[in-house]
Amino acid sequence: MDHFSGRGAKDIIPLYRDSKATQPNLHPQLLPLLSRILARMVSAENFSAYQYALLAQPAFTARFHKELATRELRVPLTIDATLFQRAVTLGRELLFLHSYGERFTDQQHWPQPVVKNIKSVPGGQLPEEFGYDEARQIINVGGGEFGPVPLAVWNYEVSGLKVVQSWLGYRMKIRKGKKSSPLDDIAPHEWGSEYNSELVRLLNLLTRTVELQPAQAALLDAILAGPLFNTAALGPVPPQWRKPSKVTSAQHGLDV
Repeated sequence: MDHFSGRGAKDIIPLYRDSKATQPNLHPQLLPLLSRILARMVSAENFSAYQYALLAQPAFTARFHKELATRELRVPLTIDATLFQRAVTLGRELLFLHSYGERFTDQQHWPQPVVKNIKSVPGGQLPEEFGYDEARQIINVGGGEFGPVPLAVWNYEVSGLKVVQSWLGYRMKIRKGKKSSPLDDIAPHEWGSEYNSELVRLLNLLTRTVELQPAQAALLDAILAGPLFNTAALGPVPPQWRKPSKVTSAQHGLDV
């Protein structure tokens, strides 16, 4: 419930069913059975990383466009231990990047900066406009310049939202987006120096994200060409697993 999306938190699928992260939000037989097949322990975190490596890429959307249009989402699950580990490694790096280094930190390093702050945005009031110079691969922001930024990074999107352009749009003098209450007017009124470094950080993590996409696409092809896990081996989901888990509030002594 911590993430406002304009329609509540109904679309959030938690990794765990309990606040102590002891009960994965998966079929109870999946991880034990998969661990036996792959001859290695498969944790809920690594299973999540596997899914992220496959799902968070344009190649998956392109290949399963028809299925996604009807929300018939299926995740191909390899039983090849080498391919599974490749996916876990890729997914862990992507989750590290997309959480700004807060999750999946083990053996991860922030990528060497490629995009640099060529010319800082002048301080004081917020910029009035921004744009992209494709020939120079430069983003112009109110007199400031950042680059080199590949076109794929400038156009990078998630569910139709262009990340860089949206980030900048909310930091302009005339902000983008709808206003639903006076609270929307509570926002910075000048471009602080930290915005320059935050933008560079965003551009570099997206640059690395785009660099990983060919490896993700090749991995997806290899997984689909190889042997896959048959979910029939799991049997039906236990009825209690489809019910919300009981949450106990120690602070208030309440059962929710």
